[in-house]
Amino acid sequence: MNCRILILLCGLISAWGAQAEERILDMRDGTVISREQLVQAIAGSDFILLGELHDSRHHHQRRGELLDSLNQFAPTLVAEHLEIGRTFVSSGNLQGDLEQAGFDAKGWRWPLHQPLFAAAVAADMPLLGGNIPRATAKNAVREGVAALPADLAELIAQAPLDPAAQDKLDADLLRGHCGYLDNTMLSGLRLAQRARDAAMFSALRGATTRPAVLVAGNGHVRRDYGVPSLIRRHLPDSRYTSIGFLEDTPKLQGDLAELAAQYDYLWITAPIERNDPCESFKSRK
Repeated sequence: MNCRILILLCGLISAWGAQAEERILDMRDGTVISREQLVQAIAGSDFILLGELHDSRHHHQRRGELLDSLNQFAPTLVAEHLEIGRTFVSSGNLQGDLEQAGFDAKGWRWPLHQPLFAAAVAADMPLLGGNIPRATAKNAVREGVAALPADLAELIAQAPLDPAAQDKLDADLLRGHCGYLDNTMLSGLRLAQRARDAAMFSALRGATTRPAVLVAGNGHVRRDYGVPSLIRRHLPDSRYTSIGFLEDTPKLQGDLAELAAQYDYLWITAPIERNDPCESFKSRK
């Protein structure tokens, strides 16, 4: 085993045993750090990518608090939850203003994300959309790359995933759909995922201030197949930091070595109660 990986694993295991539930891990060496130390460490980044489990209220609360700490650097915020090309304009009605920028309150289960966006608005942070419209994603799944805007298609074509990263993305898409995908549907969903990543990258690149901060699902911010793969190809001299937000579960400890290759930092919170997500797929069979 590589010495660096062994040292990292020892640090992660030690940190795991010493801490309860919520903690921030520096995945370079497995040390537990404070929020203040995290802010100091990522201050020089051009792009700061914050993941989430979409249904975790803890993740939205903690990222809202982190945005408050990052506001001293005058960042621009790009959100997966809003459509690319849309700019949030505040009139004092947070939900309504988000919906005007393409936010699907029902789909995103409002008010789960309220702490996140309320923090951005309170800080007067520029807020830009970063996602493709839902109709575009559906058309990409059915029709392929011809359904995508030319600029996004070009970004994807110029930054192909290596075989290992594509296999990992496919495995995660299959897992996310509980195994109920044929090859045709899988390739379409892979394209839609990459199109979302390309849209988020495009919005980050177009932000007029640095750092530009992305808030999106963990899959979009991971280093191997997410937005970082596009940053490395199209802006190789830029600095980015990927922060995954996960839950403290028994399975997580066994995944830490793999996660160290996917994220620069992990923010681990208490888990929430949720129903089996595969039940809805089973009922369709």
